[in-house]
Amino acid sequence: MIYRKGAAGALLDIYERAILEFVKVIEDVPDSALTIITDSETSDENCRSVQSILTHVVNSGYGYATSIYNLKGYSYKRPDKVRHLTVRQYIEDLGQVLAYSETIFKDLRDDELEAFENAQKMKTVWGQWYDIEQLAEHAIIHILRHKRQIERIKESGILWNI
Repeated sequence: MIYRKGAAGALLDIYERAILEFVKVIEDVPDSALTIITDSETSDENCRSVQSILTHVVNSGYGYATSIYNLKGYSYKRPDKVRHLTVRQYIEDLGQVLAYSETIFKDLRDDELEAFENAQKMKTVWGQWYDIEQLAEHAIIHILRHKRQIERIKESGILWNI
């Protein structure tokens, strides 16, 4: 493994590991099981099926990186959500999210990661104010939480009962 330099590099290294662990969990999910409703009780449209979870994870990954980029004065828009019918397409998307994040992080200095005033932070779509480090840490945990969710779905056996 290559270790990137500094605190920003460390965050990106850990994010990459989280994505690689996530890929290992999803790579054996049958394509035919992507659209199975795995949680009919949830009110969260991002968590009804493996397909909706993967679409959400990819879209959020772009969102986090785009928010960080825009904090530096740009006005980029993250790509729209795209639903796929194969796990391979999601794995490719996750690789692209990582590459996009690497592009954003390569120009970050370690002293830009922390901010204490809201004027130097990003307001998330859910209303919280995060600095770059907090949003990057959230992005890492987001991947790990959905990894756990898919692990539990797989353990339930529902994906193989088709």
